[in-house]
Amino acid sequence: MQEPEIQFDILDGLGRILLNRPKALNALTIGKIREMDRTLRSWAADPGVKAVLIEGAGDRAFCAGGDIRALSDAAKAGDDATIGAFFREEYTLNRLIKTYPKPYLAVLNGITMGGGVGISVHGSHRIATETTVFAMPETGIGMIPDVGGTYALPRCPGAIGMYLGLTGHRLRADDCLYAGLATHRVPMARRGDLEDGLRAALPGADTPDAVRHRIDAVLADLAEPAGAPPLAAHRADIDRVFGLDGVAAMLAALDAMGPGWGADTAAVLRAKAPTALAVAVRQLRQGRDLDFDACMQLEYRLVRRITRAPDFVEGVRAVILDKDNTPRWTPDRLEAVDPAAVDAYFAPLADEDDLRFD
Repeated sequence: MQEPEIQFDILDGLGRILLNRPKALNALTIGKIREMDRTLRSWAADPGVKAVLIEGAGDRAFCAGGDIRALSDAAKAGDDATIGAFFREEYTLNRLIKTYPKPYLAVLNGITMGGGVGISVHGSHRIATETTVFAMPETGIGMIPDVGGTYALPRCPGAIGMYLGLTGHRLRADDCLYAGLATHRVPMARRGDLEDGLRAALPGADTPDAVRHRIDAVLADLAEPAGAPPLAAHRADIDRVFGLDGVAAMLAALDAMGPGWGADTAAVLRAKAPTALAVAVRQLRQGRDLDFDACMQLEYRLVRRITRAPDFVEGVRAVILDKDNTPRWTPDRLEAVDPAAVDAYFAPLADEDDLRFD
C-alpha cells in the first residue's frame, strides 16, 4: 500500500508532520495544504500537543515549492478559480504558521524554496542543516517572491532581502543564519537526536514558558556555531546596489563594478522576467511598512494578476517543463516595461475576490 504523501502523528507531546513526496522534492499540492491547515488548527486546540515539528522525507528536499505545473496548466486553461483557490488556501496556511500559538519547528533539510519557504520561515524555529539550499527563485519563472516573502525578505539585514528576492540567490546554512531566515544550525547526523530530545523534554512542561525553555535547551545542546557566511563578503555591495530605487539603477551600478561579482549579478538579473523584477522591487519596498496580513493581501493581488500574464506560463515551460532555460519574456527588456502596467498589478481586487482572514 502506498504511503500517504503527508503524514501526521503525535508522540510525547510533539505533533509531527512529514512531507512524504520525496521523488517530487516534497512539493506542496492543494490537498497537502488543506490537510496541514486542518491538522494544525486541531493541534492548536489540543492540550496534548505542546509543539510541532515539520520535516521533509528523504535527503534532497524539505519542500521545493508549490505544484507549479498544476498552476501553469490552470493558467493555460484560463482556470482562474483554481489558481485563486490554491493561493488563498496556501496563504491562509502561511498566516496560520506565522500566528501559531505553539512552537513550530521546521527542519530545512535540503532544498527549501517557494512554497517550502512559506511553511518554514514563518515558524518560531527554523533549523538549517549542512544540506540546506534556501532560495526564492520566482522571478526566474515570471512570478514574484510570495508565500510571505513580502514580509520576511524586507526584514533581512540591510538590502539582503531585496537581493534574494530579485536574483533568487541560493543560501546555505551559514547564510540563512546571517540573513535571519534560520534560527539554528543542527547537523543532519543529529536530526534523530533533535526529535528524541524534544520528545523527552516536552511531557513535563506544563506551561508555554516551560515548553519554550525546554525546546531552547534541546536546541542549544544540538546546535553548531555558525561559520563564516559567504554573503558577508559582498554585504557592502549588496546594501549599496540593492538599496537603490529600481532595477535600472541597480543594473547600472552593477555594470559599473566591472568583471566579478558585479558583472555576474547583472547577468543573473538580466535573465529574469523584466516585468516580474519591476513588480517585485515595488512589492518588497512596500512590504517594509506593512504588517503580515497586509503583506499577504498584497501578494494575493499580485499573484492573481501575474499568473494571467504570459511570462508565468513561459517561465514554467522554459525552466520546469522543457528545461531549455531560454524563456521568451513579454516584454523582453526592462526598458519596455510599462509603468502603468506595473501599477495595475497593485490595484485592489473586487471585494468578493480579495484575500481576507477571519
